Amino acid sequence: FQLETIHKFCPQVSAILNITPDHLNRHHTMECYTETKARVAMNQTKEQMCVLNYEDERLQQVAKNMSADVFWFSSARELERGIFLRGEEIVCRDGEEITLCNIHDLKLLGMHNYENVMAAAAIAHGMNVPWDVIRKVVCEFQAVPHRIEFVKEVNGVKYYNDSKGTNPDAAIKAVEAMVRPTIVIGGGYDKESVYDEWIASFGTKVKSLVLLGQTADKIAEAAAKAGFTAVTKVDSLEEAVAECARQAQDGDAVLLSPACASWGMFKNFEERGDLFKEYVKKL
Repeated sequence: FQLETIHKFCPQVSAILNITPDHLNRHHTMECYTETKARVAMNQTKEQMCVLNYEDERLQQVAKNMSADVFWFSSARELERGIFLRGEEIVCRDGEEITLCNIHDLKLLGMHNYENVMAAAAIAHGMNVPWDVIRKVVCEFQAVPHRIEFVKEVNGVKYYNDSKGTNPDAAIKAVEAMVRPTIVIGGGYDKESVYDEWIASFGTKVKSLVLLGQTADKIAEAAAKAGFTAVTKVDSLEEAVAECARQAQDGDAVLLSPACASWGMFKNFEERGDLFKEYVKKL
């Protein structure tokens, strides 16, 4: 929201990782939301770098009007100039070609996190950080709290806290990162998001959905429309954890990734995630 009122703000390196529907209760249209995000590079020139995701169609359009030096990253193709995934290796090409690391050297799960590593490495490169330093840091970096954070294994069930999954796209990324049959806890404050794509991402991986908060009915309707009927509604997060523990079998995962903001029931996503961890640790 701060980008709405900038005048002279001009970073040495900026980055836009993706543009997917969020905060539409404020911006109302994707066009307005896109324009607002793009303002991060508004005052940049060829002397400054903007790091963008080549696989985001909206960013392809945004880049056409940028005066910054655009540096792309891609998880799907090799780039003439940029940082990209080649098989299992992250490679940077900027004059010379450098292999940064193998994805199995990272302590992070999921394609979205490989993209995050590429973006972070590109930003550091734009700030003239040596490649050996970038390599050391990305390989040592641990997942931060509330972002697909492993909490505990109970009776063969692994519990993950992704309370930072406050919109459908972020919650899709968390589902994609799961490697076990998964029970998802969702719902919360209504930011006027649409949940159809999130439900569609469940495939055969998500066994059931436990819902709470203001959006519970709205998400349940989207699930019903998609033919996903394994839905349970609860009144509290503590009840949600208990319900998941009741449903889960040895070899499953339970994922708190609400696809909604925490407001109304919690102060912020951190409080929601901390309470989730507290309830899981009591199991």
